[in-house]
Amino acid sequence: MSGLLAGKRILVTGVLTDASIAFHVAKLAQEEGAEVVLTGFGRLTLVQRIAKRLPKEAPVIELDVQNQEHLDTLAARVTEHLGEGVGLDGVVHSIGFAPQDALGGNFLNTGWESVATAVEVSAYSLKSLTMALLPLMGAQADGPGRGGSVVGMDFDAQVAWPKYDWMGVAKAALESTSRYLARDLGSEGIRSNLVSAGPIKSMAAKSIPGFEELADVWDSRAPLAWDLTDPEPAARGVVALLSDWFPKTTGEIVHVDGGVHMMGA
Repeated sequence: MSGLLAGKRILVTGVLTDASIAFHVAKLAQEEGAEVVLTGFGRLTLVQRIAKRLPKEAPVIELDVQNQEHLDTLAARVTEHLGEGVGLDGVVHSIGFAPQDALGGNFLNTGWESVATAVEVSAYSLKSLTMALLPLMGAQADGPGRGGSVVGMDFDAQVAWPKYDWMGVAKAALESTSRYLARDLGSEGIRSNLVSAGPIKSMAAKSIPGFEELADVWDSRAPLAWDLTDPEPAARGVVALLSDWFPKTTGEIVHVDGGVHMMGA
């Protein structure tokens, strides 16, 4: 089998609709030769239905990153689908959530409980997900699953965005978390990188107040024309980082945003 991910086994979180970046990552990964396992939260039947739209239907595992039992049993449940002694080669973290009072221009009035939820689900979960799967990826893992690539989905946290509020802070924490994972897991052969994507009209975007304002920024400032309905460029960035073409790249943030991140006024 040929392809950028030929023979690799990849776990992808965050597939909700076929308009999501995560779905397109899973699709491209399969087209490039990978075996894919999905995780879903809440509406598992919806994820299972979407999984049937992939080139090859992928198994779906329930995962709530705030549920310690789910995390503790995740490696064993992945093994049920991949087989004993197989291991994982890549993990895609496409998980983010902030309560409504943590978004929309309410930054100064948001209580800690909502802030804590945003940070736990959107940033800390990168660490907890990676550690849950370390038995399948680390240097002590059996078989060909030693080492691997962890790739998270980011939204540029270098600046303050209109109405993005505590989700912006959580993304800054995600960026820092990825760097510390890169530092501490390099000895296990594990790389940790992020793809900072431009805005995409997905299910997640609909929950962000002021999303249209962000879209206007890209319409006016992207040197490379940005299509809010096309998740594939960001998905290609993720698949590239999952591959062996970046064997010594870790702790990096790859911007797939049409160039907006580097523009001045």
